[in-house]
Amino acid sequence: MTDHITVADAGNGVRLVTIDRPQKKNALTGAMYDAMRAALEQADLSPEIRAVVFAGQPGMFSAGNDLTDFLGQGEGGFGDTPALRFIRQLARTQTPMVAAVDGIAVGIGATLTLHCDLVYASPVARLRMPFVELGLVPEAASSYLLPLRVGRLKATEILLLSETVDADAAFALGLVNAVIPADMLVEHALAQAARLAALPPGALSASRRLIRGDRDRVEAALEAEATAFEAQLRSPESQERFQAFLSKAASAKSRPA
Repeated sequence: MTDHITVADAGNGVRLVTIDRPQKKNALTGAMYDAMRAALEQADLSPEIRAVVFAGQPGMFSAGNDLTDFLGQGEGGFGDTPALRFIRQLARTQTPMVAAVDGIAVGIGATLTLHCDLVYASPVARLRMPFVELGLVPEAASSYLLPLRVGRLKATEILLLSETVDADAAFALGLVNAVIPADMLVEHALAQAARLAALPPGALSASRRLIRGDRDRVEAALEAEATAFEAQLRSPESQERFQAFLSKAASAKSRPA
């Protein structure tokens, strides 16, 4: 385990990347982003790793950014933070990616799945992208990828109104391939990843490029979002929202059980 990220390689060509910080609902720190980015970079460089599966500890996928850590990362500008380096790697990764989403998937926990080739969810999965309510803008090219997936009107609900998408709705919208019982979720994702890994590599790679379409547009959307994200991160309205969120979290933590 490295910085709450466990990377395990199976003999069938599949790499399992597990987010393992349950006491913080798998909220991501800069070190965790770096560990996940390295896992993807290494997968692209290794002929033995043919697919990557993302999973979280049982009952949760990720609550998104650890806001205290994230705000510290952004002091020198968002353009070179571990979060943005990971997001860029997501868009560029050549190795097929599969997500096993159990429980909450907030912020990057949800937008990460838009870059995956296959996505499976447990019945209690909940996807939410609350960027605008924090005074920010969407990230990880979600402003481009989500409307392509679910249509502009539904994407507006999800991105602007921060609507929560439960497992059944995610399946109906085409955000997940299937809803799988929680105790079988990771096993199913690994099995599907192994099927991808067993395919002829040249045909798999070429077909993946055709299915995923124009990646230049994805990267352009990602960079446009990053520029707007940094501007908003420095704005008074965003600072106010962050402080209110952190104060509420601190107050809840201090209450007696």
